[in-house]
Amino acid sequence: MENTVLEELSDDIKLQLKQYKNEYESLVVLINYLGITQKSSLVHLKDIIVYRVEEYMGLDEQTKHNLELVKGITTGTKKGSLFQVLDDTKTSMGSRELKKWIEKPLVDKDRIEYRLNLVEELKNNLILIDRINLQLNQINDIERLSFKISNSQISPKEIKSLANSFMKIKKIKEEVQSSESVFLKNYVKHISTLDQLMSEINNTLVEDPPHIIEEKRFIREGFDSELDELFDASENGQRLILELEQREREKTSIKNLKIKYNKILGYFIDVTKSFVDKVPEDYIRKQTLVGSERYYTVELKELESKISGSKELALQKQQEILKDLRDKIYNNLKIIQCTAQQISRVDVLTSLANVANENNYIRPNLFENNNIEIISGRHPIVEALNKDIMFVPNDTNLSKDKFFNLITGPNMAGKSTYMRQVAIITIMAHIGSFVPADKANISITDRVFTRIGASDNLAGGDSTFMVEMKEVSNILKHAKLNSLIILDEVGRGTSTFDGLSIAWAISEYIIKKIKSKTLFATHYHELVDLSNIYQEIENLTIAVDKQGEDIVFLRKIIKGFSSKSYGIEVAKLAGINDSIVKRAKDILDMHESKENVQIEMESFTSVVEPEYADFINEVSKIDINTLSPLEAINLLGEIVAKASDINDN
Repeated sequence: MENTVLEELSDDIKLQLKQYKNEYESLVVLINYLGITQKSSLVHLKDIIVYRVEEYMGLDEQTKHNLELVKGITTGTKKGSLFQVLDDTKTSMGSRELKKWIEKPLVDKDRIEYRLNLVEELKNNLILIDRINLQLNQINDIERLSFKISNSQISPKEIKSLANSFMKIKKIKEEVQSSESVFLKNYVKHISTLDQLMSEINNTLVEDPPHIIEEKRFIREGFDSELDELFDASENGQRLILELEQREREKTSIKNLKIKYNKILGYFIDVTKSFVDKVPEDYIRKQTLVGSERYYTVELKELESKISGSKELALQKQQEILKDLRDKIYNNLKIIQCTAQQISRVDVLTSLANVANENNYIRPNLFENNNIEIISGRHPIVEALNKDIMFVPNDTNLSKDKFFNLITGPNMAGKSTYMRQVAIITIMAHIGSFVPADKANISITDRVFTRIGASDNLAGGDSTFMVEMKEVSNILKHAKLNSLIILDEVGRGTSTFDGLSIAWAISEYIIKKIKSKTLFATHYHELVDLSNIYQEIENLTIAVDKQGEDIVFLRKIIKGFSSKSYGIEVAKLAGINDSIVKRAKDILDMHESKENVQIEMESFTSVVEPEYADFINEVSKIDINTLSPLEAINLLGEIVAKASDINDN
């Protein structure tokens, strides 16, 4: 099977295989696998492009999922994703190409800048965008047609659509070349429009070829004289039959003589019994019926042969012409595929420019200084899907000196949205897209990692916490200096002190060992103390306006930290029963007061005599909510007496 598949490959691919000596065996296995599984010829493969990991930003599946790059988390489809926001492409080819760009952002600064230059030229020329889009809307999926070309399955109608598409591509090229764009002109000059081949297609095929071609004409009249004669004989056969019928009536004086046809007998002369005596001697009886006789003549037989034979010969000749045309198209397949890819990129660039204009995006500045500075950044997906609600922008500053941002604050206040938007803006910049911000200085980032949300893998035997730890482990193993790490609530899947300890240790490891740009959101407020130890940490929080018993999330990131998560208030906003909310507040107050008493008593016992320490410990354990008034008065008396003894001593 392997040899058979390789033999079917084009000469271009065979030549390239020999050049890739180190990758030869892997390529052969891959091509052989495609040949076996796809059950079709691979002659349409015209080029080998080696994918080099180091040329693209590393994005694992978890990161693509968490950031909703190509699929929305809740929808599982394009809806609700960055792909949906950026996709204003007009062709299927362009949409597929955009998805590739989103999943494989570039890390070469020069290549990114080149894309940004192209997008900027388009963004600044709205008239050119409209003219390009007008042509793009009429271009078919040339990439899909390439497969049919390679297997000689492309129909005349599809060939015509290919020619029409190339006419539109030529128009796009002319529109760009007549503009003042510098980078675009240079880009489109390499796009081939195959004028000669497309002209030949238009001269060969009718303007609107039929979908079903077995019995119909699709070759243009005048293209082949022999074909014209055959079709003329076939299509005018009925006229010739009617003329013969009229002549026979006049010759025999049989007024009701008719020439008829059926699939079994072919053409025949039908004469009723009352006129049989007038039948000429040259009529040859073919069939006798109750009310009539059927005959044929030598002339009728010759005419029948001419009619039926010409149709068959015409269809055969037409297929020969179609095969020659398919072969010519196949010989240009590599150019066709290359043009399809180039025009799909023009579609993507135009889409990015249009989206940038519609959403007020700006061009990011790229650096290699390992800093990220974003002024008034916005989350593109949240903003696009909630146009009626004003999005609150936020600033970001990750530098060499302050590369670890620790974010505390309430639930539902916007910590996750903020962190995601920083990651998405960074990725958009590496795609070559403009970004939602007032200013964006983005350092070239080799990988983006995210640890967001809670999920389990029960089928694989992993609890929620185990999944969380595996994700963190993967990040710590692969993150480097130029990476961006997004951590949301690490350590929450276990007990409080275990989780806090793990989160603390992970933070220290990133700061001391990896030094990646990091955004870490947490409800472990104790972690803010890390900023007293490591100057690389910047404490951030979400501004909250507390109005009596209610809170208002301002969605604004500010320097500082929060010692409250406002979980009960969020529960109230979510619709939890008022009685439950009230009870939760009582329990919280009780626990917080106990904690404070315990701390105060522990610090007090360190300076008093041992004989009073036991009493103080007993007092700290008393639940004042369960004391009767009399018990409370007696207890207060004991405390006063003990205090007097201490003062006397």
